[in-house]
Amino acid sequence: MSAQLRQVFSFPNPVNEVAARVVAGMVVILSLAILLTGQWWLVFLLAYGFLARVATGPTLSPMGQLSTRLIAPRIAQPKLVPGPPKRFAQTVGLACSLTALVLHFVAGLSVAAGALLAILTVFAALESFLGFCAGCFVFNYLIRWGLIPQSVCEACVNFDSAQP
Repeated sequence: MSAQLRQVFSFPNPVNEVAARVVAGMVVILSLAILLTGQWWLVFLLAYGFLARVATGPTLSPMGQLSTRLIAPRIAQPKLVPGPPKRFAQTVGLACSLTALVLHFVAGLSVAAGALLAILTVFAALESFLGFCAGCFVFNYLIRWGLIPQSVCEACVNFDSAQP
């Protein structure tokens, strides 16, 4: 894989938490739009956004680009946080959105899909409005329990020790 391609398919570390919270707010808006209008085709956009952010950070994510380039710089100074927990949180969002997509379009279980999307919306709202990242919280416990590889844990420890 070329260096340029490796750069595209990488996740930033550290991450601007302000931008991450803005993206979470956009996830809330899109999820509510799906739930309130019944326009389930929008779940494909939601899932794509999570997939793009897991694979490339904000690089191939329209929400990520809008957040990092336009919105976040205008609302607050960057607050840098470790990237691996945010990537884990995006992976959980991807799993939830893909599961909702399959529940609705493949299994015909629209109520279950809606419930899962509502749960995703609550957690995205916690991140956006209160700054509580549930995925990051779980990630922290996975490190404590030894379920996250030491190399990933070291990246977070090194980040934390470098902060003033």
